[in-house]
Amino acid sequence: MNPYLARLHPYPFEKLAELKRGIEPNSDLAPIALSIGEPKHPTPAFIGETLMAHLYQLSAYPNTRGLALLRETIADWLAKRFQLPTASLNPERQILPVNGTREALFALAQAVVDPRANALVLMPNPFYQIYEGAALLAGATPYYLPCSADTGFIPDFDAVDSDTWRRCQLLYLCSPGNPTGAVIDQATLERLIALAQARDFIIAADECYAEIYLDEQAPPVGLLQAAAAMGHSDYRRCLVFHSLSKRSNAPGLRSGFVAGDAEIIERFFAYRTYQGCAMPLQHQHASAVAWGDEQHVIENRHLYRQKFDAVLDILDGVLDVQRPAAGFYLWPSTPISDTDFARGLFAQQQVTVLPGSFLSRRPTGAALGNAAGKDPGANRVRIALVPPLDECLDAANRIKTFCTGL
Repeated sequence: MNPYLARLHPYPFEKLAELKRGIEPNSDLAPIALSIGEPKHPTPAFIGETLMAHLYQLSAYPNTRGLALLRETIADWLAKRFQLPTASLNPERQILPVNGTREALFALAQAVVDPRANALVLMPNPFYQIYEGAALLAGATPYYLPCSADTGFIPDFDAVDSDTWRRCQLLYLCSPGNPTGAVIDQATLERLIALAQARDFIIAADECYAEIYLDEQAPPVGLLQAAAAMGHSDYRRCLVFHSLSKRSNAPGLRSGFVAGDAEIIERFFAYRTYQGCAMPLQHQHASAVAWGDEQHVIENRHLYRQKFDAVLDILDGVLDVQRPAAGFYLWPSTPISDTDFARGLFAQQQVTVLPGSFLSRRPTGAALGNAAGKDPGANRVRIALVPPLDECLDAANRIKTFCTGL
């Protein structure tokens, strides 16, 4: 048995199930789940229609590189969305379709980390737990970068010492952030790219929430966009990960891509050839039409803005919560411990939220990060505004009722 498996932490939703065990919630109320970031808006019909039209290709093996049509469509989308120089991305060498960002973010660490080198993998804290699990199973030590209100929920990269950067092999970024919705600005991305060149580490930017933002005139900047602005149009040591799960409300399609440094992509391609994870052909065709359409994404953002407006109006003065720059989560402080808040809310109001401490670590030992002993997820909860508007309104009113009684 792989000894690294014993280092894995229980997944947040395992902890949530245990937290709720034995509770008999208020049976007069229908359950509302705000704990999982699974979009509930309808998947655009044309995606499903394209998928169905290509089911005849079930008889053919897909290849790992993916269809040229899909890679070219992705390259066009990236160039338009992030204002990249024309033809700076080679669809043949710098883009790989993947089965959702989760799969690729995990697999990357297995492909690029050298565990013999006392490796560190840096990541935000709180975080998407795949980063941590990927680091542990690659034989590296996770190093947690706290994201607190004091720094706008962005890691204080300047506080990381020289030895830590020397040992860093992989830096995971998440912008817009999960669960905070914070967006890393271009100047910070440029500093990190320069540091990666000097210190020889890879930046893996998880940008799967990049298409859900509140200001239509100010889309979140991306890592490749920052690299191009610096003149690094080869995107050396930079990889971005995008998905159709949130952008197109298609989590069941399991479709995304990784793009950037051609040399790393080629090594990652070799790893994935052995891993056996090529995307089914019908999914690739459906993905191509999704990346080629923007209207449904604009409409999707409008629905989330409606929900933020309505829910925040109800919670005003009830919880210490701010409107995020992007994403579909709220990250409020809780008047009692996050676990007691989540457990009590479920018991009394049949509303499920995720305790913030289930998404974070209180670092110890070699993984201290730059905030020893502090848990940046404690006394916060993640609220996913993914259900339809009426359910979100109902849930907000129930949260208000619960908080009023505390």
